[in-house]
Amino acid sequence: MTPTWTDQAPIYQQLADRLAVQLLDGSPPEGEALPSVRQLASQYVINPLTVTRALQALSDHGLIESRRGLGMFVMAGARERLLRHEREQFLQKDWPSLRAKLKRLGLTAKDLNWEST
Repeated sequence: MTPTWTDQAPIYQQLADRLAVQLLDGSPPEGEALPSVRQLASQYVINPLTVTRALQALSDHGLIESRRGLGMFVMAGARERLLRHEREQFLQKDWPSLRAKLKRLGLTAKDLNWEST
């Protein structure tokens, strides 16, 4: 299945976001290598330069590091840093509008089933 991209953000940023979600899920684990630029470019059907830019964005955020001649590796503590950042973003940006929508719809915590998918 070919990945879909939106016009909401540059493709490199969308890829960086997708890779960050994978890091949150523990894939690959801390200390392990990411797939190569060529592998990612082939998997996501994009230019290798776009992949490089996405990986640079993750590196700039201290999530991955380049090991000369070996590739890109997930840094120790990356998942925890990413989790802390994502929680903060959710509470500051997403939660207020979500809470307002729940209030408009008359929904309470009792109406929400956290366990269902």
